[in-house]
Amino acid sequence: MSMRFVLAIAALAGAMLMAAPAAKAVDFTHIAFAQIKQETSIPVGHADFCRDRPSECRPHADVVGAMSLTEQRWQDLVTINAHYNDTIVPVTDQDYYQVAEFWTYPTEGYGDCEDFALAKRAALIAAGWPASTLLLTVVREANGNGHAVLMVRTDRGDLILDNQQSRIELWTDTPYTYLKRQSQADAGRWVDFVDGNAVRLARR
Repeated sequence: MSMRFVLAIAALAGAMLMAAPAAKAVDFTHIAFAQIKQETSIPVGHADFCRDRPSECRPHADVVGAMSLTEQRWQDLVTINAHYNDTIVPVTDQDYYQVAEFWTYPTEGYGDCEDFALAKRAALIAAGWPASTLLLTVVREANGNGHAVLMVRTDRGDLILDNQQSRIELWTDTPYTYLKRQSQADAGRWVDFVDGNAVRLARR
């Protein structure tokens, strides 16, 4: 096991998560895992995406609660996150498509935040990650702006892949308020967070 991997895991979760059991025995009530409540409305952009690609927005036949974060799986996250952050030029939907919201894959090399998340999700699925552990997520930035990230459920906690920074962090280490995310059971449904204020939770 590489020292880089060990240090990355330690930085992500600290001593408590380093001693966490295998994914099948994960304590999902731990603060490292964002708590959800009832079903909520699907973002307009994702609703349009699902209308155009219904095969990508179906219930999951096999729901995996969390992926075991092995060294290889960690490398998947690092490589894919860096690839899209380095190769896709960020641009708003309004500037590129002349519409307020248009969720799609950034095949032309340009994309808004949700397009980064969609691309990373697809790449991780192709790398063997269960779709139920890769969740499109809508957050609010400190300045009040909306933003989209990819939440990855691992046995070390919910990790965030963000086009605005290269570092992969636990959701509680990010400066966002989490509003809603995809359901783990159904890619075409969304759920609310119980308490999405990551900054406040991290201070407890």
